This record gives sequence, C-alpha cells and structure tokens, in this order.
Amino acid sequence: MAYHLVHIGFGNMVVAERIVAIINPTSAPIKRLKEESKESGLLIDATQGRKTRAILVMDSRHVILS
Repeated sequence: MAYHLVHIGFGNMVVAERIVAIINPTSAPIKRLKEESKESGLLIDATQGRKTRAILVMDSRHVILS
C-alpha cells in the first residue's frame, strides 16, 4: 500500500489521506482549538520554534502546527 506524503516544512511529513483540514492560525476559534488540543495531549508542534503558518487537523483528532 502506497502512501502519499505531504511535506509540512522543516523536514516533517504527514500522510495526505489523513488530513481533514488545513487552517490559517490567526482566528480566535482556531486559537481555542489549539489550546484544547494542547490540554488533551493531541497537539504536535512541527514549527521548530518558528512562527506557525498553518494548522493541520488530522482524522485522528491530532492538531499539527506547521
């Protein structure tokens, strides 16, 4: 079975089929989503300490900062 990988920056990749949404991180509801994910342990920070330019929501309810 072949997976299609999407490069999300800084050498990180995710499986394309598992991405539910790619969201701009500036709105208030998205900031709340980020905080809720952090509290529940489902937040993955792939920014390498840089500014978050996109937030990916995965089908496993994980939220990835990119």
